[in-house]
Formats: sequence, structure tokens, C-alpha cells
Amino acid sequence: MKKIMDRKRSARVFAGALVAALLCLLLSIVKTQSYNSIIHNDIYMCSELGMTDGSKNRDRDVSVTAVPRNSTWTKAFDLYNEGITEHNYQAYTYDVTVMNNTGDEISDFAMKLVFSKEAFLASAWNGALEVHQHVDGKEIVDTVADMREFVKEDHIFDTVTFDGETFLYMKPGDYIVYIPSSSMNAMEMPIKPFEGTTPGFIMYIAIGESLNDSTLEIRYRFHRMLTSEPLFWIAIAGMVIWLISLGNYAFITAEIKKYNERHERDNKIINESIETFTGFIDAKDPYTNGHSKRVAGYTKLIAEEMGFEGEELDRIYYVALLHDCGKIGVPDSILRKPGRLTDEEFEIIKAHTVNGGSILSSFKSLENAGEGAMYHHERYDGKGYPEGRTGEKIPLIARIICVADSFDAMNTNRVYRHRLTKERIISEIENNKGRQFDPDIADIMLRLLSENKIVIDEN
Repeated sequence: MKKIMDRKRSARVFAGALVAALLCLLLSIVKTQSYNSIIHNDIYMCSELGMTDGSKNRDRDVSVTAVPRNSTWTKAFDLYNEGITEHNYQAYTYDVTVMNNTGDEISDFAMKLVFSKEAFLASAWNGALEVHQHVDGKEIVDTVADMREFVKEDHIFDTVTFDGETFLYMKPGDYIVYIPSSSMNAMEMPIKPFEGTTPGFIMYIAIGESLNDSTLEIRYRFHRMLTSEPLFWIAIAGMVIWLISLGNYAFITAEIKKYNERHERDNKIINESIETFTGFIDAKDPYTNGHSKRVAGYTKLIAEEMGFEGEELDRIYYVALLHDCGKIGVPDSILRKPGRLTDEEFEIIKAHTVNGGSILSSFKSLENAGEGAMYHHERYDGKGYPEGRTGEKIPLIARIICVADSFDAMNTNRVYRHRLTKERIISEIENNKGRQFDPDIADIMLRLLSENKIVIDEN
């Protein structure tokens, strides 16, 4: 039963550990997917992006700088045919650097530039432009795949043409959405960890003006690899440890099983050998046939109640089984004598304890094998033999055998008397507590009798 409980407990521990590791793995997957589904949205004033080192937002996960290159290109924009010939607009090339400052990949992003002033968009590269213009109270929306190949006839945008060059006319409130390219030529997306990309625009702004009041909005999502999630590695480590532990447990269990089988086989051989030997002893007196085995059984029950288990319990059983081995040297005429023994004959009977201890002194594989044989006739009050020991000076195994041996003697027919009644046996054990018997052991025997774990034969 204990082995079954141990196996069930081990199975619960392994199942619990596996479930914990799988839960960590599942949680890591959920956390990664949840993180990757988040759309981040950052809004900047163009004035804060015009820093040569981008120091204002470098501490963000995604930093953006938009630094215009120095330019001397100018043009005369005569929108209302006023005959303007003096150059009034200057060209700016804006390099917008999007920097990934994390260990995760940016899977996609888009930028929205809302114009606060009138501007003329000439070009853009490495991505498509979704253009939003307001013309005659209506919003015009269309997408240009590549501004460098823009053909005004293909779209309905509000455009102007000067000096043979066509521009998108962006008024305050109009905006463009930059959609990066993932083609092999541009490869603006995805953005690898700790790397960046630099799309750009060319536009004309009135000389002396700037886009500082305009806003740039960037929307992006990360793609975090599952292997970047700490819980994933905790789960992997847990499962590796689980597999190693399971392998070790299986190996150890197999070795223990082989040991137990070998141990049980050895115990069976020892038990059969000892029982065969004690059978010779018991056969000398038909009235006590089976006595050694019964005493060993009672002794084991008492020891088990006292908390002994496993191999120690087996050892106690074998020691008790051999307690009367010294009787092998007692003549049958004395063992079977129906009448009172003479003093000389009694001394011969008493000598079986010393003889038994001597016989078992060479039994080295059974620890303290001779204690039961030598001292099981000692009394708690010191009036026993062969040494007259008292109390706890008598070995514990001998004190247990003393109670078991006396009980069996009272519960069996002998050549010189019939077995005692149940009431008489209980009375004898009770009255001899602290005299012949160790009181605690006697109480255990009485409890076993009351609970019918040891049955008195009243037939």
C-alpha cells in the first residue's frame, strides 16, 4: 500500500511539474502574441524632431528624427497668375530616420504628416504615399505607389506645375500617410533590432517659413520572437529538468524494483532457511509445534505498532523466529516431560538462552541476531535469566519477544497444562506489567488483543 501511495504521490508531482511548465509555455505564447498585436502610436511636433542628434526622443523604444538637408533650390510659385517671377519657395529634403531601440523587430509602421502650412510635395522614396487633400470642401484620398513615377493624369489630386515639374499642392489640414516598402529594393520593413530606416520627402515651403507647427504621427507594431520571452525559457528549462528528472526517476525506480525483487528473493530464502531450522526445534516438542513462527508473527505486529517498518521490521521478525534455537541442544526427555522438572533439568532448560546466543553469535548478516535468544527470558523486574537484567538494560527486541513468547505459551496447550482462557491471559498480562513485562509493550499487546489484531483461540 505504501509503495502504491508513493507511486501516486510521485505521479502527482511529475504531472504537476509538467502542467506548470506547459502553463509557462502557454503564458509565454499568449504574452508574445498579445504584445505583438499592440498598435503603438506616437505623435511629435515637427519642431521637436528637427534636432541633429534626436536627443529628445532617443530614450523611446522607437525614436524619430526629421532633419532637413541644407538646400539652395528655390522656385517662383505663381499660384494666382500674378506675374511673380522672384523665387518665393525653397526646397527642403527631409530625411526621417525611424530607429528601433529594442531587441524586438518592428513588423510594420506608417507615418502621418499633417501640414500646418502650405507646401508643395515634389517627391518621396522607399514607400507609397496615401494622400489626403481637401478640395472644394471634399476630401480626396488616393495612393501613389512611388512619387518618383507620379503621373498626374492617373490621379485626381490638386496639383500645380511649374517649370515643367508637377507638385502635389498640400494646404493646411491636408496630410500624407507614408507606407514603407518591404520590397527587396527598398526593404524599409521590417526594421531589425537596434537598426533603423530613413525614408524621405522633398517639398517646397515658402522662404522664411518652416513646418515646425506641423505634426508627425507614427504608428507601429513590434514582432517579438517567442524566444525573447523569459517565460518561454523558464518553460523550456522546466521541461528539460522534468525530462531529466523523469529519466532519473525511471532509472532509479527500475533499480529499486530490481533491488526489491532481489531483496524479497533473499528474504524468502532466509525466511525459508530459518523456518526450516526452527521447524526442527519445534518438532522436538509436538505440544509447541509452530511456536517459533507464531511468536515471530506476534513480535512483528507489536514492533509495527511501535513504528518499525521496512528492513528493520524484517530483521525483528527473523530474530524472533530464532529465539528458541538454543533448545536444539535440550534433550527431548526434558522438553516432553509431563511432570515437574527437577532443579537440574530446569537449569538445562534455562541454558537454552545462552546456547541460543552462542549459536547465533556467528550470524553476522543478521544484526544482533543473538539478543532475542539470549535475553527473552529476562524479566523487567530483574528476576529473569540468564543475567538478571532489569528494565531497559534488557534489549528492546528481547522485551518484545518476552511478551509475545509468554502470550503464545498461555494461548497453547502444553504437556503439563491446557491453554488459559482469554480472561486469564489478559489478566496475566495486565498483572505482570512492570514485573515480567515492559509496561509499554504489554499495553501494546493488550491493545492488539482488544482490537482483534491478535486473536485468542478459545476452542
